[in-house]
Amino acid sequence: MKFKVKKNDLTGAIQTVQNVITSKSALPILSNILIETQSNGLRLTATDLDIGITCLIPVDIQEPGAITVPAKRFSDIIKEFPSDLVNITTKKNNQVTIESDLCQFKIMGLVKEEFPKLPEFKDKKVIKVDQGVFKQMLSLTAFAVSLDETRYVLNGILFKINKNILTLVSTDGKRLAVAERKLSSESDAEINMIVPLKTIQELNRNLQEEGELSLVVSNNQALFDLGSVGIVSRLIEGEFPDYKQVVPPVSDNKVKIARNQFLLAIRRAALLATPDYQAVKLEVFKNKLVVSKSTPDIGEFHEELAVEYSGKEMVIGFNPVYLTDILKNLSIETVSLELVDGEKPGVIRISGYVYIVLPMRLS
Repeated sequence: MKFKVKKNDLTGAIQTVQNVITSKSALPILSNILIETQSNGLRLTATDLDIGITCLIPVDIQEPGAITVPAKRFSDIIKEFPSDLVNITTKKNNQVTIESDLCQFKIMGLVKEEFPKLPEFKDKKVIKVDQGVFKQMLSLTAFAVSLDETRYVLNGILFKINKNILTLVSTDGKRLAVAERKLSSESDAEINMIVPLKTIQELNRNLQEEGELSLVVSNNQALFDLGSVGIVSRLIEGEFPDYKQVVPPVSDNKVKIARNQFLLAIRRAALLATPDYQAVKLEVFKNKLVVSKSTPDIGEFHEELAVEYSGKEMVIGFNPVYLTDILKNLSIETVSLELVDGEKPGVIRISGYVYIVLPMRLS
């Protein structure tokens, strides 16, 4: 194999694929990146067996071929390489030469045959999703995924596709996020799958504001084709809880408040939170919201905010993280927080989205 490639193109491709590589893998080959020439460029691939990422970049191919190289060492060499154009050649003994006119590295690779093959998705139905819309849906749900490995079905986002409706759902048992959007084209495929958080994080890194994503699902695997980048993921097996039972009916008891003001006040209150005293207190009065925090041996905080509210007065406590997570990801200027009483969940609803958060006991 022999090719010339721009340093910046190669650096970008390495960064795209190497995020999935774990240093603790029992299989040495999983610490490598597969580099192979294709008719339309150079493809780099990395995998941890649960998720695989490929990236295609333009190169000047002189001889076709394939090799795997140690990801970290190869990445470090290319980052420090002095020339904007990199010449790479492989020999039959798996030696890889990386050179320019004045600089040369030689490293040992491993043959392509040792590298795990990613699953193929031939003759499967393709569902098209707008990348910008999809990225926004992920930003409104990914933060509510559970990190508790004993509840593995909650360690990802539920994807539901029914005709032309895409629904994403996440929960950690203390909060629930549901985002729903119409697809540009109707699909006769009905999909119900749980995508792991690591895959979600890689999608977030690679999704663009424009363009389409092609989704293909097959036998507990899913392919997210973003064009030059492809992400193949195992799916989480199991039954996701029936989230519809948790969504309460719309309440007229709404506190309308400037989103950014509310976010900043909660952040300030959270400065005095400790693991033992997490809850931030919200006291709701007519057209006034008082955000406060009192932590023994630490201190106190108190701030008044103007709101639109004419319901009954009440006091309720929330984990500040659960409020800041949603407030910083919304783009609207004013939010409506639905409250029933101090022991019922708070709900934020906007078109195509519901966020439900359980209250905390105020100590």
